[in-house]
Amino acid sequence: MIFRYILAWIPMVFIGIINGIMRQTTYGKYLNELLAHQISTATGILLFGIYIWGITSFWPLASMKQAIFIGLIWLLLTVSFEFIFGHYIAGHSWNKLLADYNIFAGRVWILVLIWITIAPLLFYYFIA
Repeated sequence: MIFRYILAWIPMVFIGIINGIMRQTTYGKYLNELLAHQISTATGILLFGIYIWGITSFWPLASMKQAIFIGLIWLLLTVSFEFIFGHYIAGHSWNKLLADYNIFAGRVWILVLIWITIAPLLFYYFIA
């Protein structure tokens, strides 16, 4: 079951990419970058929530421990992907990548990370 959930993380990459494309091609053209980032964070949380709800409904989690473990694996995979892809493929500087974690500057990306970490546990309680 754990392996299924690791594989289930892969579509989350595409959900994130689609969310970013939606931001860039629609409201991102008309809003300042910070506001577009904040809206994109909210839509990302919504999209990931729908996906995670679907996955946990289709493959119910067996225990609270498993739900916590899956959330932590997804967090590790997401942060690793963000920094490896962001730096080595997209060419972003480490400073630019780390800037998205500055909540005091209005950067709320960390809320997405918190959500994908706790969502399996929340859905375990509400679905099980």
